[in-house]
Amino acid sequence: MICDFHTHTFFSDGGSSPVELARYAHVLGYKYIGFTDHTSYCNIDNLIESITRDCNLINQYWNIVAIPGVELTNIPAKSINEMAKYAREKGARLVVAHGESIGEKVEPGTNWEAVNSKYVDFLAHPGLLTLEEAQTAAKNDIYIEITSRTGHSLSNGIVARIGKQAGVKFLINSDSHSHLDLYWEGRQETIALGAGFDKKHVKHILDIDAKSFIKKIGY
Repeated sequence: MICDFHTHTFFSDGGSSPVELARYAHVLGYKYIGFTDHTSYCNIDNLIESITRDCNLINQYWNIVAIPGVELTNIPAKSINEMAKYAREKGARLVVAHGESIGEKVEPGTNWEAVNSKYVDFLAHPGLLTLEEAQTAAKNDIYIEITSRTGHSLSNGIVARIGKQAGVKFLINSDSHSHLDLYWEGRQETIALGAGFDKKHVKHILDIDAKSFIKKIGY
């Protein structure tokens, strides 16, 4: 069962419509796909409305669960909780915070604000995750992402090590910007092993953590 909660469509910087990306994902064996395009107040209303319409179409006709969401990207750190709350009120079923990836110049403090927000579901590519941030995420039931995205994935090793120490729950996501970035069978296991997890922990993430996350977001 492939569950991937972080993808992008042509509503931000992806290359496909939501329904087109879902079609590719369905063929690859996906059971859950989250559409989480980059957003801030300039596009959040129209984005959620449009993505939700395609998700309803996908869920009606295909055996794959499509989830409308957003990724709060490079916004002022102190605005994360407020904007995450707004996204939730507008109908986003999945709220992702773009973490302090070492591949971008994200505002310091972004991770901290994200893991302290009750409206954020997971922290994407958090970069040089600190133990305090990880412990807070674990306490607040905010999941931490292991990613296969080029650049963002450079810190997977430290994210895995610190996250395990703090007892966080993990997700293994593609951060797909194209159908070519989507996972195929066995790819998530490979990404997790490369981050430093052993096979037992990989199985736990892909089974227990993924299922508990699905329940957390109401599916």
